[in-house]
Amino acid sequence: MTQPDIQTILKDSNYHLDLFTAAEIQDLRENIFTQTVRGKHLPFLICPVRKKEIQLKPEELIRQLYAARLRKQYCYPMGRLAFEYSVSFGREKKRADIVISDKDRPDTPYIIVEVKKPKLLEGKSQLRSYCNATGAPIGVWTNGQQISHYHRKDPNYFEEITDIPNTNQSLADILSERFTLKDLILKDKLTTERKSLKDIILELEDEVLANAGVDVFEEVFKLIFTKLYDEFKSQDDKMFINRLLRHKINTAIQEPGEAYAANSSDYEAIKKAIQEIPDDNFRIMEFRNTGQRAELTTKIQRLFDEARNQWPGVFPEISTFKLSDSHLTVCMSSLQDIKLFNSDLQVVDEAFEYLVNKSAKSEKGQYFTPRTVIDMCVKMLNPQRGEYMIDTASGSCGFPVHTIFKLTGTLFTNAEIPETDKEHVLKVFGIDFDEKTVRVARTLNLIAGDGETNVLHLNTLDYERWSDRTEKDRIWIMTYGRGFDRLKALRAEPGENKLFNFDILMANPPFAGDIKESRILRRYRLGFKGNGKAQTKVGRDILFIERNLDFLKPGGRMAIVLPQGRFNNTSDQYVRDFIAERARILAVVGLDTNTFKPHTGTKTSVLFVQKWDEKLCPKMENYPVFFAVSEKGGKDTSGDYVYLKNHNGEYKLDKNGHLIVEQDLHNQDGALPDGIAETFIEWATDERLSFWS
Repeated sequence: MTQPDIQTILKDSNYHLDLFTAAEIQDLRENIFTQTVRGKHLPFLICPVRKKEIQLKPEELIRQLYAARLRKQYCYPMGRLAFEYSVSFGREKKRADIVISDKDRPDTPYIIVEVKKPKLLEGKSQLRSYCNATGAPIGVWTNGQQISHYHRKDPNYFEEITDIPNTNQSLADILSERFTLKDLILKDKLTTERKSLKDIILELEDEVLANAGVDVFEEVFKLIFTKLYDEFKSQDDKMFINRLLRHKINTAIQEPGEAYAANSSDYEAIKKAIQEIPDDNFRIMEFRNTGQRAELTTKIQRLFDEARNQWPGVFPEISTFKLSDSHLTVCMSSLQDIKLFNSDLQVVDEAFEYLVNKSAKSEKGQYFTPRTVIDMCVKMLNPQRGEYMIDTASGSCGFPVHTIFKLTGTLFTNAEIPETDKEHVLKVFGIDFDEKTVRVARTLNLIAGDGETNVLHLNTLDYERWSDRTEKDRIWIMTYGRGFDRLKALRAEPGENKLFNFDILMANPPFAGDIKESRILRRYRLGFKGNGKAQTKVGRDILFIERNLDFLKPGGRMAIVLPQGRFNNTSDQYVRDFIAERARILAVVGLDTNTFKPHTGTKTSVLFVQKWDEKLCPKMENYPVFFAVSEKGGKDTSGDYVYLKNHNGEYKLDKNGHLIVEQDLHNQDGALPDGIAETFIEWATDERLSFWS
């Protein structure tokens, strides 16, 4: 009889094998046999702890794999392990999945492992109750895909720790161990625990933030800002790692201009090479919980102050953490093992989208654009060095930052940007009217641009009143003045804020709500009907179409996300006529309905145009237009990302150890088959479009 397939055992469950190596899985597979029970062939093994035959259900499978790791990797002897350990809750008794007993007190639990609850919040709640009931100082939860390690400080606070101690270590050894950038790369939760930054924030909200009496956005923003700076300070170590990697395996993590690798074996090779790199002279990471709460608060505040000085204009000069010492300790413990400098912004962006959308953003119908859509647009419009680019509804600045990646060949990394690239960074601009997202955008843009940014807090549509800020608001001028001076240099008419000379514009403007203020409407042609009569209200996104075209010089090109109705509705014919009069329609790409979920299910498309110009885009009556519809947008109906798997059902990783979003918008530098962007490029080259010929 054939050996049972492990993936079949896990089918339709919330358990996975991602955390375990091929060798660990194979060792277990070799011990599985089949028994016939009531006419069904079921998988069994002899449990080495309970010394009897046990049917392998999903929970048991993960328990056996993790228990084997406890024995072989952490070297815990079989005698200290117990399964289904009885825990008393008054008259009620429950059973903990795995318990490791104290070395000196065999009847006292030291580490409790929970695999029964395959969802984090449920599992952590169960784990907390077991640890509190038994006094166990350490807890572990895992479902085979994610894993969390906790130190029980007291019944109310469970702080995350990097790992559990092995049989020859104490908890103090784990908390006080030397930790460098090398360790952060190897122990990054994004790769080792399959967690996202958003997952961590949701857990923190449930744990401490909801009842902390603070502005959650502000406090988490400060923590992320400080954590980014701590990683930034280790940029010399990053350069050293990359130099050795190039020598060892002829590649490097996030090396400028290099493509992503398409499978996890490349990442595993890089990880193995990093393990061999000596880090004796590396800087010690400071964003770490070392156990002393009062000292920790002083240390993190000092680090935040340094970050604020390094990247000015994001926080006021006098800013302090509002979290209590204990809350700050829990938050730092949860964030310390996440590597924020990654290949793109998705890690940070997804978290900020969640935080910002809890307040004003969702009400205005503006949602952060998924990186997949941004990369498609950047690829198709092909920004070149020397060109000026702007996003007029920039949100967290995905379009500008990914344009910087394209122009400099440098991804979101703490490596130094070459001096020759900095002039190109300062030709990229962003404008947004939401103060919170502007601050997020400035942070990301300052880092990507190495200390300078052109992200401005202005209302793009109400340009008539820009001078209230740019000429009269002292604090605004101090924060945004240098960037605005660079924007003024691109005015088409001196002293006027209506027309500009940008080469490229990419934007996802808010498309909920109408503009009703006559003072604003009369500034736009689309504020009037065909007979010249003023309209009483106009969709916000319609005005953005006209405003964006005003930002472009002749021959300039634009990508704009719009609700599908603008392409279909009979009542919007005048909008389509206006666009065709001023620009050549290059392409329309229909996005999947799940693209902007969970925030909205509105069907959207991306419109690509190029303004008429005698040289770059001569006006013509008839011309071909590129049409495409995405059938694989990278999200499911709940708005969760869908990641690429291999033939064994395991997630594939790029060479940075990150999951690959399964989508058809672009090929992610060879990790996926060619998509819409690559097909457009081929078409645009044949059409001899100015920016592809």
